[in-house]
Amino acid sequence: MGGRAAPGAPPPSGGGPREPPPPKAQPKNLRERFSALRNLPPFLHDLWATSPTLLTSDLVLRVMRALLPVATLFVGKLIIDEVVELLRGGAIAGSLHDALASGRFHHLALLLGCEFVLAVLSDLFGRVVSLLDALLSEKYTNATSIRLMQHAATLDLEDFEDSEMQDRLERARRQAVGRSSLMGQLFGQAQDLVTVVAFAAGLVVYAPWLILLLALALVPAFLGEAHFNAQSYSLNYAWTTERRVLDYLRQTGASAETAKEVKIFGLNAFLIERYRSLSEGFYAANRSLAKRRALWGSAFAALGTVGYYAAYALITWRTMHGEFSIGDLTFLSGSFRRLRNLLENLLIGFSQLAGQALYLDDLYSFFEVQPEIVSPKQPRPFPSPIRTGFTFDGVGFRYPGAERWAVRELSFTLQAGEVLALVGENGAGKTTLVKLLARLYDPDEGHILLDGHDLREYDLAELRAHVGVIFQDFVRYALTAAENIAVGRIEAREDRARIVHAAEQSLADPVIRRLPHGYDQTMGKRFRDGSDLSGGEWQKIAIARAYMRDADVLILDEPTAALDARSEYQVFERFKELSAGKTAVLISHRFSTVRMADRILVLEGGRIEEIGTHEELLGAGRRYAELFELQAAGYR
Repeated sequence: MGGRAAPGAPPPSGGGPREPPPPKAQPKNLRERFSALRNLPPFLHDLWATSPTLLTSDLVLRVMRALLPVATLFVGKLIIDEVVELLRGGAIAGSLHDALASGRFHHLALLLGCEFVLAVLSDLFGRVVSLLDALLSEKYTNATSIRLMQHAATLDLEDFEDSEMQDRLERARRQAVGRSSLMGQLFGQAQDLVTVVAFAAGLVVYAPWLILLLALALVPAFLGEAHFNAQSYSLNYAWTTERRVLDYLRQTGASAETAKEVKIFGLNAFLIERYRSLSEGFYAANRSLAKRRALWGSAFAALGTVGYYAAYALITWRTMHGEFSIGDLTFLSGSFRRLRNLLENLLIGFSQLAGQALYLDDLYSFFEVQPEIVSPKQPRPFPSPIRTGFTFDGVGFRYPGAERWAVRELSFTLQAGEVLALVGENGAGKTTLVKLLARLYDPDEGHILLDGHDLREYDLAELRAHVGVIFQDFVRYALTAAENIAVGRIEAREDRARIVHAAEQSLADPVIRRLPHGYDQTMGKRFRDGSDLSGGEWQKIAIARAYMRDADVLILDEPTAALDARSEYQVFERFKELSAGKTAVLISHRFSTVRMADRILVLEGGRIEEIGTHEELLGAGRRYAELFELQAAGYR
């Protein structure tokens, strides 16, 4: 363990707007910037995996739509040439009826009909493409979000306790829902490229030198856009932590969970000022970049405009000399204008694609993170029932980036069917010990054995399936009361009888039945019609999860901290009955709780101070006896 990067710096405190911190990873040159395009093939693969039918239909319609502008412009050229020809032949002399009856307008009518059909098809294809884009984007976002959740579930607990990893996860989460624009841009680029090829083919026939003039005029805009896209990515990357802080402040300042303390302590102004300070710093950095981008973008756009009108003047001059017809002039000027816009969009869009692909690095690099705590290739079957128990043999662990050992030189045995209580002051290592037991962490030194075999030899999922843990900071899910209990064994969530039985065991059943919708009542105030409970009532629901799990090993971390004395006594009387034959670990600061354990292990500074029964430890007159007397004196 300890192989992850050390946690980052703490969130910034209040103060005036600041300049953005140096970016942690910034592309240094064009080659490095465009190397991010390597992310496009896996992105396209993900789109194909999302829906081959939608993707194929989208691309086919885009190709068809890409040819319509050229066809429309060419038909327009034919219409103008036909009108000019009719004017020269005096076809419009007389009435409209006579002109139509003469049949000389049939060809013109056919051309007009063709242009009408092309216009209708262009609009129809555009609407269908927009529909397909929206559907494919939604499916891709959902599929990627699910993939992200699935991958996050495989990572180690310490990954979620690392601030740098939290930044990485936040960037990946944003990209999972923010890459629909990349899809539209990529497909739009492909569509424009087909149109460019078609327009270029027409220009080559008449004036190939126009293409060279266009390229020279547009290259500066392309290079400038590439530079500013990279700058924009670097800015967003560097401010990842600050954006998480902004989200935190926004949530803290306006949420049901924090509303009581925010009002009581008058924190509104403090939170608002800190949010304003940090957001203004981010705004200032964005504004500076946007101003530079707009200034240079205007200059580069002016170059393109000069190129267009220079070409327009030359085409007009050659038309006046009879080299082109009026229809040719219309077609060439229109083609050149459209081609100029398309090429500009292509070049700038290509640079933007590279910039957008940089963000995919955030998503795909997250998927590359692999857990360190994994199952062996050939795991041992979990012993059920446990025969001899758990043995800690010289176990030591420290958190990544920490110099101090959380626990060290732990050597003791948790016998099968034994109830062991952990006692110690805050920070003594009690919760770390049970996390090691549940293999949420692996020790940095020593071994943990289960029935004589290293804990790492067992299948990870099977091990955790046989361990039920209720932590002091248990989660209060915004689900129904039944689902809040069922999370203890989520695959049995439809077994209402088992859920009710677990609630009865933890004394949560009377609490739930008083709710407006009973076990189907949504808990918490996050959603409409939700009901909240007191701390003690929530704790009974949390304890019900342990009974719902019906595991061979029960671990309860401060299970009755929020209960009143009567409820605590009732819960533990019930617990003694229900835990018979099971291996259990209790963490508690209340000696009325721990004295029911078969043995008590006292921790101090991450090391074992003493171990024994309640009577043995009192008789020894050491740390446990001192803490017991202090608590007893408080009650007296």
